[in-house]
Amino acid sequence: MTDKEQKAAAKKFAQDWKGKGNEKQHTMLFWKELLEDVYGMPVTRETVQNEKEAVWDGKTFIDVYIPSTKVLIEQKSLGIDLDEREPRHGKMLTPFEQAKEYSDKLPTDETAKYIITCNFEIFRIYDMNRINPHHNYREIHLSELPEKLHMLDFIADRDKTPDDGNEAEISKDAGELVGQLKDALKARYKDPESESAKHSLTVLCVRLVFCLYAEDADVFPRHLQFHDYLNKYAKLSPNEVRKNLIELFKILNTPENERDDYLDEELAAFPYVNGGLFADESIEIPGFTEEITDILLRRASAGFDWSKINPTIFGAMFESVLSDDVRAGGGMHYTEPKNIHKVIDPLFLDDLKSELKGIIELKTVKTRNEKLERFQDKLAGLTFLDPASGSGNFLTLSYTELRRLENEVIAVLYGEGQLKDKDIFPVKVNISQFYGIEINDFAVSVAKTALWIAEHQMHRETEEILGQEFKFLPLKSYANITKANALRINWEDVVPKDKLSYIMGNPPFEGHQKRTEEQAKDMTIAFYDLEKHGKLDYVCAWYNKAADYMKNTDIQAAFVSTNSIVQGESVGILWKHLFEKKNVEIQFAYQSFIWDSEAKDMARVHCVIIGFTTHKCNTQKKLYQGENVRYVEHINGYLADAKDLYIQSRGMPLRGSLPKMSKGSQPTDGGFLILTSSERNDIVSKYPNAEKLIKRYIGSDDFINNRYRYCLWLDGVSPSTYRQIPPIIERLKGVSESRSKSPTKSVKEAATTPSVFTQIRQPTTKYLAVPEVSSEQREYIPIGFLTPDVIASNKLYLVPNADIFMFGILISNVHMSWMRIVAGRLEMRYSYSPAVYNNFPWCTPTPEQKAKIEQTAQGILDARALYPDCSLADLYDELTMPPELRRAHKANDRAVMNAYGFKTDMTESDIVAELMKMYKALTEGAGK
Repeated sequence: MTDKEQKAAAKKFAQDWKGKGNEKQHTMLFWKELLEDVYGMPVTRETVQNEKEAVWDGKTFIDVYIPSTKVLIEQKSLGIDLDEREPRHGKMLTPFEQAKEYSDKLPTDETAKYIITCNFEIFRIYDMNRINPHHNYREIHLSELPEKLHMLDFIADRDKTPDDGNEAEISKDAGELVGQLKDALKARYKDPESESAKHSLTVLCVRLVFCLYAEDADVFPRHLQFHDYLNKYAKLSPNEVRKNLIELFKILNTPENERDDYLDEELAAFPYVNGGLFADESIEIPGFTEEITDILLRRASAGFDWSKINPTIFGAMFESVLSDDVRAGGGMHYTEPKNIHKVIDPLFLDDLKSELKGIIELKTVKTRNEKLERFQDKLAGLTFLDPASGSGNFLTLSYTELRRLENEVIAVLYGEGQLKDKDIFPVKVNISQFYGIEINDFAVSVAKTALWIAEHQMHRETEEILGQEFKFLPLKSYANITKANALRINWEDVVPKDKLSYIMGNPPFEGHQKRTEEQAKDMTIAFYDLEKHGKLDYVCAWYNKAADYMKNTDIQAAFVSTNSIVQGESVGILWKHLFEKKNVEIQFAYQSFIWDSEAKDMARVHCVIIGFTTHKCNTQKKLYQGENVRYVEHINGYLADAKDLYIQSRGMPLRGSLPKMSKGSQPTDGGFLILTSSERNDIVSKYPNAEKLIKRYIGSDDFINNRYRYCLWLDGVSPSTYRQIPPIIERLKGVSESRSKSPTKSVKEAATTPSVFTQIRQPTTKYLAVPEVSSEQREYIPIGFLTPDVIASNKLYLVPNADIFMFGILISNVHMSWMRIVAGRLEMRYSYSPAVYNNFPWCTPTPEQKAKIEQTAQGILDARALYPDCSLADLYDELTMPPELRRAHKANDRAVMNAYGFKTDMTESDIVAELMKMYKALTEGAGK
């Protein structure tokens, strides 16, 4: 449903349930209507469990439990106080405490991720990953639901959190504020495009944001107000604000014992920050205007709460500050937290969480505490590198997650009021364990500031656990973010490899066609040991660089990448090199998924995530497909559960009896042999004899979208037939002139035969046509039969003499699964080639199976024929595909899978794995 429809549904739900609700009578109806009508989640016995049993002093029942998102709901009647204690199993418990007891009795893999207590009027949301969740709950009233829908998105969507919508809104608003401030400041520089001005603007923006955050988050003492200090000068003039801001920056960089004894008392009260943020006094700060002071003091300071910044989305907040040329230059990009978790969870976080859970569950307190102290030391000894750190998203989230684990340790070891030495802050994990390399100056500053903000927020959480405050400033930890080109710098100069634990990140994606000259040089430097790297994606360079750095270490790495690196010829180039020359082994991988970024300039990109080592691991590998994970023995370069193989181009199909696939005919004519419908009609109307000389001409786009073009087809035609037709002769002159100017010898020679295409491959019989390029949004590449009087261009692949059985196999989900792995990509579109067809392992059906496939294949053609006014694009759009055609395809899929001996419930990954086994057996057995 649309946002508008969902909001209307929420408004109706709130009205319907206003002022009513009995726990015993209405609980399931209330949640069924909320989930189905408002959040579009179907309620079945499998999706939502009512009265779920938890073993606790006999039988006890959970009101509502949602397995997919691990949400446990404790429902109370309208009017019941959610803080009120009532007797339960010999204890006096609040609804939350009651729900937590239930959760603790569930199996480990069912333990609640979120607990909701509700009395039909108030929803309280408890995130069980937070320290002291009973203090850190969020609350939403029924009447607020239409405006705060995002706060309950997580119930039906495991990728959402209660904060997602709020943080996204804060990110958007803050980004706009910083963008406005940046634009106003930039306009005041004398030479805003100079490197010194750009650097100064970067530093100034980051300093201002730090001060705004420090004011709202109590980093500065509570009685100090950054706003109030500057505002009194704003009453004098904008440049007085500038002058005193410069003075404030100096004070923030000066230790208290080194300051002027006669310093103004208000200014002297500001603390020493350290950390290098205010160290550079040479930056250029332009003259202020009324607009600048208005944005800074009224909109950004007085009108916005910066304490709610989530440092993990700090980069998105600053996105609007960046110019387009910086973004295009490969620096500063944003990854959503849910996608970062797909990298860091299997890389290190899942194992650490599991280890900590096991320690906490130990019954012997002494043993438990000793192991907790060792676990805390382990956390403090881990080091991380993001060699394309951008605005620090991976580093800040990893730091935050590590500190949350440490806070759990601290909560058990010390708890509130149990810290013996009140002067010692018991935190050992710090941001100096996190290293980054980033090419963009602005992003370096943002990443450092994001880590400081994350450090402060986790500092506050620790204070809450211990029940006392500790001094945060001056900053004692230093963010190790290096400004450099990661592909040209020695990573050991950033962090020695014997000190590093993990490498992670989201290096920039850039195909070889869009690569800049500098990026091409980067690739040559990074791939010093691989000549055939030219067509690889830019991101591949990080893999080779990381593999070199990781040699003879236990370092583990994981990168987000475009899925092009595990498709087509990239596998035989990149992964063969990494597997055979660098001993790389893939430990976990997310197969292709659509990545929706929050960044404004990021399109929907198909990504993979690959975790790897340069040492052998005997543990099972994890292969993710969506939210499902399979444990496998090996993951190959196509991210399939199969042995290593590299599918290369071959001249003929694996099964020699099959007809050869080739490209259509190529004109190389300067456009003179090709005609539009109107050009064709104009010639035919004047010269009727020309009609038989002009044939329909069809490429991929024409074929899919049923567009009409024509060509002069004079192959084998006597010159006397067309020599007296002036428009044809004029066109042949144009062909000759165009070819004669070509730098290609064969084309130049073809200038003497302008009446025919330079390459003629037109079949003389009915043929099967496969578009070279097709949208990745389609489940099936639209292929079909054409007659020999339709001239196929070089943008179509042709299989002459193909029968209906071959059509059934090639249009099936089995062949499409193979194609999605083996084919190349043009941007994100499928780029078919004979390598897909020639390497495809064909089944050997029984006569009955073959007859069935012929029947279902004909069913597809018959279903298409029901819609003669539709193009293949219309018929194969996932939103508009007719039900008859979809049913016909599913029937054909089942018939083909049966012929292969595949179970019909196999996933696409399962199909590919089996096909690869067949391919390996065929090629090894035949010595091919």
